[in-house]
Amino acid sequence: MDVGGKQAEKKSVALNSVYAAVAITGMKVVVGVTTGSLGILSEAAHSGLDLVAAAVTYFSVRVSDKPADADHQYGHGKVENFSAFIETGLLLLTCVWIVYEATKRLFFRSVDIEPSVWAFVIMGTSIAVDAWRSRRLKRVAEKYDSQALLADALHFSTDIWSSAVVILGLIFVVAGRAYKIPWLAKADPIAALAVACIVVYVSWQLARQTIDALLDGAPAGVRAQIIDQVSQVNGVLAVQRVRIRRGGSKYFADVSVAMSRTVTFQKSEQVTNEVAIAVRELLPGADVVVNATARAGQQESLFDKVRAVATRNNLNVHDINVQDVNGSLHVEQHVELDEHMSLREAHDRVTMLEREMQMEIPEISSILTHIESELATIEATDGVVESPGYQSRVQSVTERFPEVIDAHDLIFTRVGGRLYLSLHCTMRDDLPLSRVHDVQTAVEGRIRQELPEVFRVLIHPEPQTDNRR
Repeated sequence: MDVGGKQAEKKSVALNSVYAAVAITGMKVVVGVTTGSLGILSEAAHSGLDLVAAAVTYFSVRVSDKPADADHQYGHGKVENFSAFIETGLLLLTCVWIVYEATKRLFFRSVDIEPSVWAFVIMGTSIAVDAWRSRRLKRVAEKYDSQALLADALHFSTDIWSSAVVILGLIFVVAGRAYKIPWLAKADPIAALAVACIVVYVSWQLARQTIDALLDGAPAGVRAQIIDQVSQVNGVLAVQRVRIRRGGSKYFADVSVAMSRTVTFQKSEQVTNEVAIAVRELLPGADVVVNATARAGQQESLFDKVRAVATRNNLNVHDINVQDVNGSLHVEQHVELDEHMSLREAHDRVTMLEREMQMEIPEISSILTHIESELATIEATDGVVESPGYQSRVQSVTERFPEVIDAHDLIFTRVGGRLYLSLHCTMRDDLPLSRVHDVQTAVEGRIRQELPEVFRVLIHPEPQTDNRR
């Protein structure tokens, strides 16, 4: 159902509860005054506060579904929790008045009660109406997870029992008069005390839920379930923090997870999305914020550590080579820097990088960095060069390498007066990537020997099965 339909249904059931409370309260007051029954008067006071509570609930559901704004960035859902808090206070006030009046009638003042048929009719009607609106409120409350409506439903469901206790008290009073048993006249204030006990129980149940919501108490056991669920997401090293708060029917979750520092930004985003989905499986519709922090993984190799330090400095390293020289590790690497950077700036940047790597990876004794310029401009080509002679000479070079099954899609272009060559080379599917790289390097070197005029060669390797499709 859309938001408009949800609001309409919640407001409708809350408004019907207000109408029912008006009718029931009025009838109980009239019958209570005419009969003098404290039990019925206590129920009338109870229903009067029910009317106030129902009105507060109606107001809260009108406000709670309003969208978040600049002043209420988490929405207006807490209004429902505050409504339930007001109901709790009203119920406790009812309880205090009932206990006070019942104590007076039991020990200090005797009041004659005149039970009538109307008293039983009104109390029976009250039970029927309370049963009807309690079921409706509970159904809509569970449908939309509304704490205010659920508080009303719980409230009115206990009214059924309190009304039944009052009827039982009136029956005892009538029986006492019929069978000349004076002490049964005390059944009415005793019934009122029983109503007070029920009210205290309901108040305690509502108070626990309301205080938890207002103080941002997390649902019992949910935090542990979220930690367990999120820990199983591929790419999450640890769950560092989980915070949950509730506003009306909506939950807000703040989750902090640790990921490997070698994870790319795009991969990190993918993992955080999966974490949010995992949380919503436990808290449907929750507003989830995931914070990812970088951490060194237990399975990190020395190469991973080198790349991690470079990435932290927003630098791209490649062709990392590690050599064991007499028990000491020597690292050689290539670093790409902006082509517009001066040699001095580039050297200072690389020196800082090398120093940081040696501090974080103490097993490295020395580092040698090859500085490359990273192109920052889009090069305009002078066009494709058509030269069958060039192509045949390149084909003759690739035929000398047994790993190269065939060479195709040869393209010569001229950029800024320089000749560029790109081609595809088909190789065996099971050839190790390290060997593929060695073959590519050798082919590129041989082509440059055969065609010195070629400034740059780019080879794209393809598996043999790929060319059979």
